[in-house]
Amino acid sequence: MGQAMKQIFLAQPRGFCAGVDRAIEIVERALQKFGAPIYVRHEIVHNDHVVSRLRGLGAIFVDQLEEVPSGATLIFSAHGVPRAVRAQAEALGLRVFDATCPLVTKVHVEVAKIQREGREIIMIGHRGHPEVEGTMGQAEGGIHLVETAADVARLRVADPERLAYVTQTTLSVDDCAAIVVALRERFPSIAEPKKADICYATQNRQDAVKQMAPQCDLVLVVGSPTSSNSNRLREVAENLGVQAFLIGSADELRPEQVLGKKRIGVTAGASAPEVLVEALVQRLQELGAGSIELLDGLQEHVRFPLPKGLGD
Repeated sequence: MGQAMKQIFLAQPRGFCAGVDRAIEIVERALQKFGAPIYVRHEIVHNDHVVSRLRGLGAIFVDQLEEVPSGATLIFSAHGVPRAVRAQAEALGLRVFDATCPLVTKVHVEVAKIQREGREIIMIGHRGHPEVEGTMGQAEGGIHLVETAADVARLRVADPERLAYVTQTTLSVDDCAAIVVALRERFPSIAEPKKADICYATQNRQDAVKQMAPQCDLVLVVGSPTSSNSNRLREVAENLGVQAFLIGSADELRPEQVLGKKRIGVTAGASAPEVLVEALVQRLQELGAGSIELLDGLQEHVRFPLPKGLGD
């Protein structure tokens, strides 16, 4: 053989988190219990494979509640919804199950508490992301979105002494830390969350890539382009100087992407099922990969209870 066998490293942990597991199970159980169709506001999680499988079982994904017939069953996605959407669902007489990740709900509760204290809120997050829209929609005005440290310099607030910040749960831990530094420098008395808003799964998957990437000359992240946490995993590898690609599935992998690469790291975003990772590994083996090494990493044992009416 002209060239040495490629090696594959599998990051640990990777793939589904507890919030995604729970959201998918809520849709599946609602379909079993009430029959198709079940309506879901927004993609239940940001993964094309998951969404098309649930669509095949009878889930209908909508962006506007006007698309949902009166009296139907509606599920809110894992990303959470603004308060106005909850009120609208109630007014339309819909049977609602909330698949909002409990760690996103925690941020929603925080926003309400900060507002009761009479503080203005700064949210660190990505404009247009459904989680950001949901969290900002918990507040009656008085909430500012910042995406970068440069945005912090442009902020206009009513009272620098009466501020607090919250964050999207799926940000880059490092990027977020830099923005928090900028906030503290400009507003020294800003209040911070009691516990960091970036969720355990986002943190753990980024830490696993930081451990894996230095051993690799290429990192492949399985995830959909709309998935915030998957995009962040690609960035974490790139920030360590390693070439990285975000790919939806093995079908998207082009042979030239792995040409000449000897040590290939594989991970998956929190909304990407393990079946997609397995298919990618198989494709890499077809392209000449030999050994597969599962890297040491945290074992996650988090589980979230299902909503009332859908439990065992």
